[in-house]
Amino acid sequence: MLKILRISLAMLGLVMALYGFFTDNFWLLPYMLFLMGVMLLVMGLEEFQKGRTEYGYISVAACIFLMIVLFTI
Repeated sequence: MLKILRISLAMLGLVMALYGFFTDNFWLLPYMLFLMGVMLLVMGLEEFQKGRTEYGYISVAACIFLMIVLFTI
């Protein structure tokens, strides 16, 4: 379940990034950052389930950092 969610979030983020790259229109940037933050959170949860807590903490910390950046834009 988490793997499907992670892949779908990555694809949505990639589509938004490619749209912004080719059109030079950056109004989707906050949504893309939100999707990347949620994807990092899901990756962290997957790492916790696998028992690799250090990578889980790194992913969750990166998610928190992205959310802080997102809400300061």
